[in-house]
Amino acid sequence: MRDEVVTIRACHTIEEFEQMVELEIAVWKFVERDVVPSQMYVVAAKTGGQILGAFVGEKMAGFLLAYPGIRDGWPYLHSHMAAVLPEYRDLGIGRRLKLGQREEALSRGITLVEWTFDPLQTKNAYFNICRLGAIAGRYLTDVYGSTSSPLHAGLPTDRLVAEWHLESKRVIEVLAGQQSVPGQDIERVRVLAEDVSAERLLEIQAKSRERFQELFAAGYVVTWFEREPGGGSYILEPERQ
Repeated sequence: MRDEVVTIRACHTIEEFEQMVELEIAVWKFVERDVVPSQMYVVAAKTGGQILGAFVGEKMAGFLLAYPGIRDGWPYLHSHMAAVLPEYRDLGIGRRLKLGQREEALSRGITLVEWTFDPLQTKNAYFNICRLGAIAGRYLTDVYGSTSSPLHAGLPTDRLVAEWHLESKRVIEVLAGQQSVPGQDIERVRVLAEDVSAERLLEIQAKSRERFQELFAAGYVVTWFEREPGGGSYILEPERQ
């Protein structure tokens, strides 16, 4: 399948948006109440957001949905959803979608993209921080409430906020394949969340939540992730002014 041609492009039609809704259901196993409807894709497309599709031949294999936002008087994009069908996850589509997002945002003078991710999903953490160069300095508690997705394991939907500063030295170097080496003044938050019970997951979530909030309040940000069997460790450094 690695020989397949993958195309990333902006999408504009209701038919394409409805395909994305179908992908939501296929990837997250949502029931109807949790699905983002096609009308919200229309809203994003009409108000300065982003709707990108990943196509293998004529088949939509993944997509990305982002909404426009303003913080402190500056525009940014909130990347609300990104998904790739399981059978196409060996083609690097997730990273290509994010690179397409970066290129399109910069073409409009937008230099910041944010999104949320589950701190217990360590593969996503490594991708966001080490493969894209995002940082994280905010922790949101149960931000989406309970959902029907089995991927959320019935846990409170706690999330870290990824900040992707598209023109920063860090992002440029990471995208070029250069590892961003943490400094000496570091703290760690260790998360081992694979192959454990739901009760144990809840304990791990509560403990890591407390530690993240403590370190963020002290001015630290996540700058790296070290993978370990069963999970890994977030590396935090003092935020550079």
